[in-house]
Amino acid sequence: MTIQRHIAALALALIVALGGAARAQKPGGVMHVYLFDSPATMSIHEEVTITTLASMMGVFNNLVTFDPHVPQASPRSIVPELATSWSWDAAKTTLTFQLREGVQWHDGQPFTARDVKCTWDLLLGRATEKLRINPRKAWYRNVEDIVTDGDYRVAFKLKQPQPSLPMLLAAGFSPVYPCHVPAA
Repeated sequence: MTIQRHIAALALALIVALGGAARAQKPGGVMHVYLFDSPATMSIHEEVTITTLASMMGVFNNLVTFDPHVPQASPRSIVPELATSWSWDAAKTTLTFQLREGVQWHDGQPFTARDVKCTWDLLLGRATEKLRINPRKAWYRNVEDIVTDGDYRVAFKLKQPQPSLPMLLAAGFSPVYPCHVPAA
């Protein structure tokens, strides 16, 4: 064994011995994000700038997202986030998501299908509350309704087939908001 290999083996042994066990994340604390500008708001659905997106993607989640290990986003690189699975009906006009159970919002409230429905009702202008501006309302103009089936199943009913809908939902600008917190 060469001297370099002995040194490398010793360094590895020291790292393992002194490293200790990995620590689990703890709730609370402060998230630091350094950007060239300050976001106008923290509402991804009301903003179109990268400063808001970059700041808030660490706070909110999508139903699905693009696999960060795949160099180019495509329908094949979509992976689950708040959803565990999704499927189309035979007519390709209903996209149904099975949602992840046991997810909690930052305040400890449970994430449910109701949050998904409230978010898209807000985006479609159908909620009592209104967004100050709604730059992505046009993205979802083909969505006829959002239908919940219990706490962990939600379906997007479309006016006509739209194969690109999962791509829109995987984009960083499509997080789910907590229904129990006022949007404005």
